[in-house]
Amino acid sequence: MKPVVSIIMGSTSDLPIMEKAAKFFDEMEIPFEINALSAHRTPEAVEQFAKNARDRGIKVIIAAAGMAAHLPGVIASMTPLPVIGVPINSSLEGIDALLAIVQMPPGIPVATVGINGALNAAILALQIISTNDEQLQQKLVSYKEGLKNKITKANEELAAVKYKFKTN
Repeated sequence: MKPVVSIIMGSTSDLPIMEKAAKFFDEMEIPFEINALSAHRTPEAVEQFAKNARDRGIKVIIAAAGMAAHLPGVIASMTPLPVIGVPINSSLEGIDALLAIVQMPPGIPVATVGINGALNAAILALQIISTNDEQLQQKLVSYKEGLKNKITKANEELAAVKYKFKTN
C-alpha cells in the first residue's frame, strides 16, 4: 500500500489535532503517511520530502504548524503538489499561525483551513484527489449524507426536550 496523502506536522505535539485527519483517512480507506518535520529544525529533511513527494505517489500534502508556521509554505515552495495548511493553536490563540499560512506570496499558494482544522483539511484533500475517481466521490457523498443525518437526528432529539415556553 502506497500513501497518496502525506500529513506533516512541525512536532509530535501537534498529533492530538492532526489525528482527526488520520482517523478520517482510515475511515475512508485512503492510504496516508504521517511524519514530523520542522522547517526550522530539519530544513534539509523538509526539502528532501517536498522535492520527492510527487515521485513517491503523494497527491496532496497536509502540513500543520503553529506559531511562525513556516512549514506549509516552505513545502509549497518546493513541490507542484497541492498543500493544505493547518494552523495550530500553540500561541496567540492560533492567529499567528493562521496569518503566517494564509499570507503566502504570489505563485506559492497554500490552501488553508481554520485553526486546528485537521478534519476539514482531510476532507479537502479527499475532494482534491477524488475529482477523477467516482468511487472516492461516492465515499464523500456518503460522508456528507451522514453529516446531514446527524443534524436530522439531533432535531428529533431536541423535539423531545420539554420546556415550559418552548414552542416546537
